[in-house]
This record gives sequence, C-alpha cells and structure tokens, in this order.
Amino acid sequence: MSTHPTRRNIVPLSVFAIAFTLGAYFTFAAVQGDYGLFRRAEILDNAARLEAERDVLRAELAEMENLTRRLSDEYLDLDLLDQQAREVLGLIRSDEIVIR
Repeated sequence: MSTHPTRRNIVPLSVFAIAFTLGAYFTFAAVQGDYGLFRRAEILDNAARLEAERDVLRAELAEMENLTRRLSDEYLDLDLLDQQAREVLGLIRSDEIVIR
C-alpha cells in the first residue's frame, strides 16, 4: 500500500511538468524563434529602412530622367548643356578668365 499512494502523486506531477515544459518551449519559440515576435519586429524595421532607401533612389532616378530629357534631341536646355560641358570637358567661354 505504501507504493501505491506515491505513484498516485508522481503521475499528476509528471504530467504537469511535461505540460509546463512544452508550454515554456512554445512560448520561447513564439517570442525568440524564426517566426517569433522579435523577428517580426526586425523584419518590419528592415522593411521601413528599405522603403526609405527606395524613396531616395526614386527621387534620384527622377532627377536623372529630368536631366536626360533636358539634354535629349526633343528638348535641349542650353544652360544645362553649357554646365555639363564646363564640368565634364573643362571648357570655358572666350570671354571668361580662369583663376586657380
């Protein structure tokens, strides 16, 4: 009779220990795992950073497209052409004096 009451106490205790261990494991996985809350926050932060970078690149692209259009055969901006010739080729007009 003495072994019987001890066995009755061990079974519920072991079931509780197993349930507690599994609960702790799944809670840890939900917070720290590959698909957990911390990873989700990291992904959202990364997405926001990449969207900001994309917006900057779109603005730069729009500026380059504008400059390209202004130097095209359809629409020639003489001031921009003069500026590019000065910067790229190092040209100056005959009425200008260069001071170095």
